[in-house]
Amino acid sequence: MFAKLSATLRRFMAGRYGWDALGKTLFVLGLVTMVLGMVLWRGFLGLSYGILIYALYRAYSRKIAVRQGENRWFLRLFAPLRDGKHRYFKCPQCRQSVRIPKGKGKVNITCPKCHHKFQKRS
Repeated sequence: MFAKLSATLRRFMAGRYGWDALGKTLFVLGLVTMVLGMVLWRGFLGLSYGILIYALYRAYSRKIAVRQGENRWFLRLFAPLRDGKHRYFKCPQCRQSVRIPKGKGKVNITCPKCHHKFQKRS
């Protein structure tokens, strides 16, 4: 019985985007606002339903390129918050992202992709 249910769910999700960092964050934010709506003010309930519906819409969407762009924007926006020990720079030649430890002063960076050398402060 569970094998049949699993196969049905797998067929349904084929070609759909699924859960990514933005979708998971929206889902948690929706649950938090729902709890706040139950405890503090009922106005948060409408907001929480909207957030949860949008998170589910993103997960079941077939517009994969659009959802990947949204997730890329989200990750770029919140990248400085997730890693306090490193700084991220883009290579001026090929736009490859390079990670450098913080607090090392002025450093010479060599791009791992195109081997272009440039200098930045960490």
